[in-house]
Amino acid sequence: MNFHLSQMPARNPKPRTVGITMVMDKGLSVEDARNFMSIAHPHVDLVKLGFGTSFVTPNLKDKLEVYRSFGVPVYFGGTLFEAFLIRKQLPDYIEVCKQYGIEFIEVSDGSVSIPHAEKCRHIEMLSKVGTVLSEVGSKDITHIIPPYKWIELMSAELQAGASYVIAEAREAGNAGIYRGSGEVREGLVQEILTQVPHEKIIWEAPQKAQQLYFLELIGCNVNLGNIAPSEIIALEAMRIGLRGDTFHLFLNKELSI
Repeated sequence: MNFHLSQMPARNPKPRTVGITMVMDKGLSVEDARNFMSIAHPHVDLVKLGFGTSFVTPNLKDKLEVYRSFGVPVYFGGTLFEAFLIRKQLPDYIEVCKQYGIEFIEVSDGSVSIPHAEKCRHIEMLSKVGTVLSEVGSKDITHIIPPYKWIELMSAELQAGASYVIAEAREAGNAGIYRGSGEVREGLVQEILTQVPHEKIIWEAPQKAQQLYFLELIGCNVNLGNIAPSEIIALEAMRIGLRGDTFHLFLNKELSI
């Protein structure tokens, strides 16, 4: 940090296993990625190349090398996994990950229907290839999954070998754990947390109000995902009480001016 302030929350240092910030890269150029990393790399733990963008991204290897040079792991969006799976090309997907040096693998079923036992078998198999991030929840805003089912799915996928479960929200933050308006389904979230450790959940939270909700609920070391590159510095400031929204969150309540 650039200077000293008292009463700052204890932010976990990198490399982190808790307090993760996952960024969604939806099409940065090689130079964009380099510029982004030059300012944000201390605060970024994972970069996801959103949905299937890695298939059409020019100079993909060069961009991956930029992230790698800053010690930030990259993985392909779950939609790409589903695109290979539905075409019965899962072995090809594994080879693509190996070819590009991808060590994190997202397993999702947000766009295609996969029997859950089969999804868990994929997780178990892929956990022997890399670190599995398993996404739970549907991209269909009309498909409401009851809390007990979220807990059941998340628990089973962690048991199958996922290192983290990702709570689906879509890139806009208007599905899964959120209502179509972007409002948090608070009862769902709090019920999930009665059974699933927060350390094992990455909450997709692209909107500031959503990020604030989880910071207030869990603290500065909550795992957050689908963060826009342009919002990383602002989010890190908010995590530690240096944005108006969280200014008083970590201060001694007896402090007065």
